[in-house]
Amino acid sequence: MTVATLAEVLQPALREGYAVGALVCLGWEDMRAYVAAAEAENAPVILQAGPSCRAHTPLPVLGKMMRHLAERACVPVVLHLDHGYTFEECQEALESGFTSLMFDGSRKPLAENIDETARIAQLAHGAGISCEGEIGFVGYDGGEASAGTDPEEAAQFARETGVDAMAISVGNVHLQQESSEGLDEERVRAIEALSETPLVIHGGSGVPVEQRTRLAATSKICKFNIGTELRMAFGKALRAAVNADPNRFDRVQILRETHDPVEAAARAVIRAFDPSLQRGAV
Repeated sequence: MTVATLAEVLQPALREGYAVGALVCLGWEDMRAYVAAAEAENAPVILQAGPSCRAHTPLPVLGKMMRHLAERACVPVVLHLDHGYTFEECQEALESGFTSLMFDGSRKPLAENIDETARIAQLAHGAGISCEGEIGFVGYDGGEASAGTDPEEAAQFARETGVDAMAISVGNVHLQQESSEGLDEERVRAIEALSETPLVIHGGSGVPVEQRTRLAATSKICKFNIGTELRMAFGKALRAAVNADPNRFDRVQILRETHDPVEAAARAVIRAFDPSLQRGAV
């Protein structure tokens, strides 16, 4: 069995200078491709179930699907709840077999965010699993604007919540389809100077690949969430499969053709977070 907690994969990354890919899942096809990619790269992977995924498939079903893959994988696989908004949702994820709970209280006042996140961390740690929190709201492309993380508040948040990982807002934005100007490295350095907690970047698809690689090796950013660019790879492969034969209607045949392109895209994502994998790439 290679089911892992978030802390179990992030602490080695923090010590050794690399990051772990947290790949956003929407269903069986992509999560299976992500695990295959991680095995091909001999790297750990974090399977994430975010709000849109949970709206489509119930948490207990997602937990069983992810655990089935994790238990048969030859690399560590984390089952991660992404953007849990209530205690009840986090509790359901724990009961569904998830090994990491991310509570998002970033829209709340600092004291409230700390109190509620600390409660989730206590829940998670009591069950032997991990907790991620967010301080400084990360906005959405074409939607809500980000609120940058204050380094002093981040230090207080990490200290008082006891989270295993801390998501920060440093120029990153969710749902970007193209690379942005990149992260505010000065703010990253100010935050990491005040805490030993592994840092997390949500909206990683908008971060230039060169910067991902460099910060993975030289900063306390140990987890990059990648969703949009992998969904784009899936969509492109699906359109090609559908358009290849307008008379084909069997969705199993159609969806099978998304596997290799998504696995290839995920391998590229994972490889960029660890210089040792890049040296071994063919």
